[in-house]
Amino acid sequence: MQISASTLSLTVDDVAASHAFFTTHLGYQEVAAADGFASLTREDAAVDIVLLRRGIEVLPADQRDQRASGIILAFTVTGLDDEEKRLRAEGVEITMPLREEPWGERLFQVTDPNGVIIQFVEWVTPADA
Repeated sequence: MQISASTLSLTVDDVAASHAFFTTHLGYQEVAAADGFASLTREDAAVDIVLLRRGIEVLPADQRDQRASGIILAFTVTGLDDEEKRLRAEGVEITMPLREEPWGERLFQVTDPNGVIIQFVEWVTPADA
């Protein structure tokens, strides 16, 4: 098997709100959209995202009422400090402040209007390395 692309499908209450968040603040572009559905992509290595309205009939009956929860969508980026400043300037609430872990991970989180947690990570050489 060879994987040619990766897509994360998120079931949310308000597709339009997550669509606007990802396209306005995270550089995603719409590929396709319909009532209760949106497909988003970026031109870099980011995972594609499909947003499905909770309850939509295209999902199997036992999955329709689930929500995207317990998921952290993590992006490894360059220029983490600049990204955090940009998002703050755009009015995005930083829901986990920028911090550095002892093993060299620098990170912060934001949360979209449907509760989807997006984490931005930059790896650095630990100070004691």
